[in-house]
Amino acid sequence: MAPLADDAAGTALPAANAVENELARVHRALRTLSAGNRCLLRASNEQELLTEMCRVIVEKGGYRVACVCYAVHDDQKNIRWMAAVGTDIARMAAFNHSWADNERGVSATGTAIRTGLPVVGRMLSDPIYSNSVFSTLREQAERDGFTSVTALPLRVDGQVIGCLLMGAAEPDAFDEAEVKLLNELADDLAYGIENQRVREQHRSAQATIARLAYYDPLTGLPNRTCLHEQLEEAMQAARQQHHAIALLHMEIGRFHEINKVIGYRAVDELLRELATRLSDCCAGKGTLARVGETAFALMISHSNVDHATRLAHQLLDKLRAPVHVAGLLLDAQACIGLAMFPGHATDADALIRRANAAMHLARPTGGGFAIYMGGLEQEYTRRLALMGDLHRAITENELRLFCQPKVDIATRAFTGAEALVRWEHPQHGLIATAEFVKLAEQAGTITPLTHWMLEAAFSQGYAWQEAGTARTLAVNLSVHDLYSPGLVDRIAGLFTTWGLSSDLIQFELTESALMTDPELAQQTLARLKDLGVTLVIDDFGTGYSGLSYLQRLPVDGIKIDQSFVMPLVTNADSEVIVRSTIELGHNLGLQVVAEGVESRAVWERLAMLGCDAAQGYLIAKPLPAERLPEWEREWALV
Repeated sequence: MAPLADDAAGTALPAANAVENELARVHRALRTLSAGNRCLLRASNEQELLTEMCRVIVEKGGYRVACVCYAVHDDQKNIRWMAAVGTDIARMAAFNHSWADNERGVSATGTAIRTGLPVVGRMLSDPIYSNSVFSTLREQAERDGFTSVTALPLRVDGQVIGCLLMGAAEPDAFDEAEVKLLNELADDLAYGIENQRVREQHRSAQATIARLAYYDPLTGLPNRTCLHEQLEEAMQAARQQHHAIALLHMEIGRFHEINKVIGYRAVDELLRELATRLSDCCAGKGTLARVGETAFALMISHSNVDHATRLAHQLLDKLRAPVHVAGLLLDAQACIGLAMFPGHATDADALIRRANAAMHLARPTGGGFAIYMGGLEQEYTRRLALMGDLHRAITENELRLFCQPKVDIATRAFTGAEALVRWEHPQHGLIATAEFVKLAEQAGTITPLTHWMLEAAFSQGYAWQEAGTARTLAVNLSVHDLYSPGLVDRIAGLFTTWGLSSDLIQFELTESALMTDPELAQQTLARLKDLGVTLVIDDFGTGYSGLSYLQRLPVDGIKIDQSFVMPLVTNADSEVIVRSTIELGHNLGLQVVAEGVESRAVWERLAMLGCDAAQGYLIAKPLPAERLPEWEREWALV
């Protein structure tokens, strides 16, 4: 009986050791999984995540080697090593791995990537590694102290992008229970990679939006907003230090004529070339900005009239030199106006305005340069007269309601229109909308103008509803309207008066208006939302709202500003902004409308990017409200 007892004890001991080893490996895998999860939370970028994950697998999990590699989609289907701990990443790269279906692709990493299946517990002594391609790899494994490897594919957005490779000292490592946990680790890593990429896209989009808020996307120069802020800061310093500031306003002549001949792309090339010339000439002398479609401005601190005049003539020489564009030799015929702080103006807006007014006095045949003079005040007299006339036009109902249609991109269905106001002056003819809206803001008649607009929109909506063809109208609210205490009550009263459904009136608000007083704006939007109306952020991308702030707003949609939409097919930065904005809007459950759609190419690109709706000259120019039903019938036949 004794020998039998000895045999039983001898059998039980290896079994106990096996269970103990299995538990140790499971514990190792659990320890690695836990440490890996902490990595996901702490990593600030993708590369840091990969490196830290490899580090904890080796240092916390006790594995000899951990590597991450990505599949390269080239002709050879190479593998790029992204991170490695426990071995030399440079040597790993030298092994010339591949995920192709050939002798270079039979390694654990190549097989896992190619098949999308885990390769578990492969021994480096296996015959599969006997070819000369992997002889160096086996030698490296001996030096690094691992004998078996497991490769786990990494899937991001449904596609295998690479794999996680781990090496263990034990030949029989990576049993079923251990691998099950390590698969979870690989899935977590893939999720972390995807999350880091989404974060990077959002960071990139925010950085691009912020850059475009202050810099011109075509030339890379500061824009009007940036110049205005820097000018205000410079004026504050100049008051304290008692020195002068010169502002040169430069306008490129014959722009529209040139554009008709060579087109927008060539004109963009012309503007970039002129911006480069100006930048070279102005380097170290002041702040150069692009302040309009064809306008540049240069702010020069510690300057006087003589110094600014000399520099202006140098700039004119640069601008007037012929430019080779589209096979043509073009003359820009630029003009420059000069205004001085404090002699001509003591605030940024006035100085910019007066430099611009001086530029309009300059003539190419007369030297192309002029200094601001008090005689220009006659223009301001005209503007004052227009302010009075605008008040009369509002009270006597001389304004007209225009509409610009919006359509669904996928179905081409008419979805509504933006309500616009037009003013036909008895003496001066059609006054530019931007001009009289600005006059209304300056004269304090913006609220009566908004009231007229609201009345006209509700009245027209009622007329359409009575005719049996209800249409949605979107009304713009200015910054003054948004913070007017009686706005919401007035709108509620109009709904009661006209009996319109809340889905027939929408409101559009610009980012800049929302950011003037974010908390108050949010309260007003919440009250408007209680009325059941649709709220849309207009000119999205040109303001300063952060993504976190946007997420808190009770809005239903965003309109991508035309400055990003119009160059969509020709400007890479614009496409990044548009694509990111569409993705952002859809992720937040918002409808995305693109304004400024003027070509079929832009329409098709927007459709490809998944934009919901479009507005622009390709669809229709603004037209009198009474003509909208006719346009709608014609559009349905196109």
